Order: sequence, then C-alpha cells, then structure tokens
Amino acid sequence: MPNRISTCTEPRTPGWGSIALLAAAGLAASAMYVQARKREAELANPAQGQVIEVDGVRLHYLEQGDGPPLVLLHGNGLHVHDFALSGLLDTAAESHRVIAFDRPGFGHSERPDNTSWTPEAQARLMYKALRMLGVERPVIVGHSWGTLVTLALALEYPRYVRGITLVSGYYYPSLRLDVPLASAPALPLLGQVLRNTVAPLLGRLLWPALTRRMFGPAAVPERFSEFPAWMSLRPEQLGASAAESGMMVAAAERLSQRYGELRLPIAVLAGCEDRVVSAEGQAVRFHHEVPHSDLQLEEGCGHMLHYARPDLIMAAVARLEVGARAGLAHIPAWAQHDTGATLH
Repeated sequence: MPNRISTCTEPRTPGWGSIALLAAAGLAASAMYVQARKREAELANPAQGQVIEVDGVRLHYLEQGDGPPLVLLHGNGLHVHDFALSGLLDTAAESHRVIAFDRPGFGHSERPDNTSWTPEAQARLMYKALRMLGVERPVIVGHSWGTLVTLALALEYPRYVRGITLVSGYYYPSLRLDVPLASAPALPLLGQVLRNTVAPLLGRLLWPALTRRMFGPAAVPERFSEFPAWMSLRPEQLGASAAESGMMVAAAERLSQRYGELRLPIAVLAGCEDRVVSAEGQAVRFHHEVPHSDLQLEEGCGHMLHYARPDLIMAAVARLEVGARAGLAHIPAWAQHDTGATLH
C-alpha cells in the first residue's frame, strides 16, 4: 500500500513574543479601566472641605464646630470621609472645633515625590498647617497609622500639643508578613506599573475581606458601604498607602526610642479583638512603658474602634483636657467626675 502523507501539523505553542504581546494588551486594558474608575470616583466624590497650601503642598481638610481645637488624623488607606462616616467627626464637633486632614497622598491632598513622608515629615507639615489656621494647643486624635504622626507631633512640638489620643495604634516594630505585598506598589518602576494596572483590581477584589478584617469581630456597619472604595484604590493613593506600609516598621522602631520623652496627657484606646494590630503587643505594651498614659481596652471591638465607640473616644478626650487644665502630665483619677467617664 502506498504510504500516506499526513497533511496535519503539530499545534504551535505560543512563543514568548506572543505571550508578551498578550500581557501588554492585558496591562493596557487594565490601565484604561483603572483610569476610568479613578475619574469616575473623583467626579462622584469632589472635595467637600477646604484646601490650604503648606510648603508647596496642597492639603485638604474638613472643619466643623466651635470650642477647643481637636485634630483628627486617619489611618493608612483611608481619608477624612472615614471620620465623617464613623460619626466621630459629628460627635466631636458638638463640643470642639474639629479639623480633620487628608494626610499627604490621601483623599484630596497632594504627596510630592521629592519628600519621604515619614511620620516626622508629616508632623512638620501638619504643625505648619495648624499654625496657619490659627490653631493653638490642640488635642490630636490619631487612628492606626495616624497614631505615628500624632506621636511625632507630640515629640517634635511638646509645648504646642495639648494632649494626644491614640486609637488602634502601631507603636513598636513587629514581624509583619503583610508588609512586602502591601508595599510592592511603592517600588520604583515595577510599583508604578502595578498601581496603574493590576493592584487596584486586586484591591477591589479583596476589599470585602479586608473590611471584614478591619471591623472584625464585629460586622461591617451598613454605613461603611458608602465609603468610596475607588478613592482609596486610585494609583496615587495606592502608592502613598504602599509607601506607608513599607516604612511602618522602621518608623515605629525610630519613634519608640523616644517615648520616654513624652510628658503630656495621653489616652490609649484599642479593641481587645483587633485583627490588624495586636492590642496586647502594642497598646498594652505602650501603656506599660509610658505609665502615665490612660489605657482603655474595649471588649468585642476590632481595629475600627471609632465606628463602634466614638463616644468612648470623646470621653477620653474630655479626660485629657481635664488633666491638661490642671497642668498635669497624666490624666488624674478624679477626671471621671468632670467627664462622667469611667477610667480603666
């Protein structure tokens, strides 16, 4: 029988050139989608407050109420809308002149690349902004990463800051397995590609799990659904957030060497079941090393304590102010009679 000649050919495996073209097309499509969502988020969430320019940096802030000055500094990945949603801004404005800043790179504030925005650098910027706004002797309330900036303010300007309230803070270096991944979008070149393409998409995919971790063990409150996730997932803010994740451990190491210098009234608050920052390893340790601080641990609460108990935070502020009026570095036990709050 004659030999049959097959006309079939082996299927071709895509070469590296084809794979590179497909990857480039995917990244380009991702970048277009991310830019569209960024524009959509910014149009839907315009700046609601005012802007002040300090050393060439435009800072956005919300201001409400009258009375003694109180400054709110948000955590990593968030912005001032978080304080508005939590109820802390409105609660504080009932008795204080409240100023809540978008920290550099977050919300509607700028973050120039020519500065390393350490807690100390941010503290210097905030101090200048507050002086320009005519604020004297404020109480500073910092949440999460904002506690590092709050501590830097207290350490750099001890005669200016009246007292500090630290909520769900990170005060000492610890092993953080999440840092390498979280800080990747801040890397040179590669980070720029990531934050403009796949990182926002991955962040949006993980957003429900991340919020459950932040609020756990409590359920995520319904009102947090109004938080504009894509404002936090914009490439510029992802870069700021990644940079702060990368510098967090070193910043805590550096600042913790100076905690012995603190002489002003300090309130420390944390949720006992915080799944982001160990209350025992951070808040309790800080209280032991800064024994004149007032420590409150709240059962059943996690990292987002300002949603669960804004009243608790304001009661702590009131006790701080009693101690400050008395000229004391600590919060006196009899402060509870002036504020109606119970000391722990």
